[in-house]
Amino acid sequence: MARSNRSEFVDPSDVQIFHAVSRTNRSWWFFGKDPISGNDLGYRKAWIEELLVRFAASFGIDLLSFSILSNHFHLMLRSRPDVVRTWDDSEVARRWLMICPVRKDDQGDPMPPSQPELDRIRNAPQKVTEIRRRLSDLSWWMRLLNQRIAQRANKEDGVKGHFFEERFTAVPLIDEESVLACSVYVDLNLIRACIAETVEMSDHTSAQRRAESVRPPEQPQQDTPTAASDDQSPNGAAPKPANQEKRADSFLSPINLHEATGAVGPQPNKAGGRCSDKGFLPMSEEHYLELLDWSARNLARGKPGQTPSDLPPILERLGLSPTVWLSLVANFGELFSTIAGRPEHIDSERTKQTGRRFYVPKQTRVLFGQAA
Repeated sequence: MARSNRSEFVDPSDVQIFHAVSRTNRSWWFFGKDPISGNDLGYRKAWIEELLVRFAASFGIDLLSFSILSNHFHLMLRSRPDVVRTWDDSEVARRWLMICPVRKDDQGDPMPPSQPELDRIRNAPQKVTEIRRRLSDLSWWMRLLNQRIAQRANKEDGVKGHFFEERFTAVPLIDEESVLACSVYVDLNLIRACIAETVEMSDHTSAQRRAESVRPPEQPQQDTPTAASDDQSPNGAAPKPANQEKRADSFLSPINLHEATGAVGPQPNKAGGRCSDKGFLPMSEEHYLELLDWSARNLARGKPGQTPSDLPPILERLGLSPTVWLSLVANFGELFSTIAGRPEHIDSERTKQTGRRFYVPKQTRVLFGQAA
């Protein structure tokens, strides 16, 4: 079946959440160890993660979850045109020039734009308007991300031609159930594939980054007292407090929406590491990691440990039985190929251009019928 035109469900002017996937051409192992040749290209996963950190700091898009495997990667992205509208023309120009820099340093990283470079954008109203739209456009994020990866890999391999399949896939997530299930599906990719045994061992995933961030900080060793004062280092500079160390997940969207007490509105991030400080799930990071572990123990064959007898509270609140939940997490890609959500929610949606209903696979309707 031919893919739908992406404009039927993607609108950069709306706040939307998507599950995006890019696969290498012919599914070759360009990011891992080829089981036939033994050639190990796993170090390239770090390239992708570095780009995700850079894009999350500049685009008007929240990075919710990610996982990078040997021949494809998964992203959960939330477009934030509402945040982009809070940026003035200078900020729009600066962010675009950090994504598409005019100048780079010796390491190939973008250099801060000069005033003349900023002026070429901010003094051109039509260009500013177009760049504002691009900054919250999922297609521009994926286009530039894949372009950078392909160019670097092809240059290293000394080849030309397609690196990725012709199109990335993007599935909009339209309700709380699909957002939660998709995030867990993305974070448990390595465990489902039997590449990792635990969340903490799931390299190059948002789950690992979040687990690192909630881990209690190691206590610094007690040094021998010196003549320096308690609040200064020997060279006179104030020491950096341990709690101000940059978190491993600082480029990711926070988990907790703080529905009852959180601030309303765009909540743009002021530190510059991500688009906004707005969460995407009604639960804490700790509870989310507990749900990941609970799900992993049920999904991964041979994983040690006792399966908890109690259903996680979030699943009880959403009315999802263990059977339905585990099926969602294990088969999310097969259950939702065009749009993701409860069947009754999908039935109420219409395509943006032609107003047609979306197709819901029979297995998806049957699965949710079991929960009724």
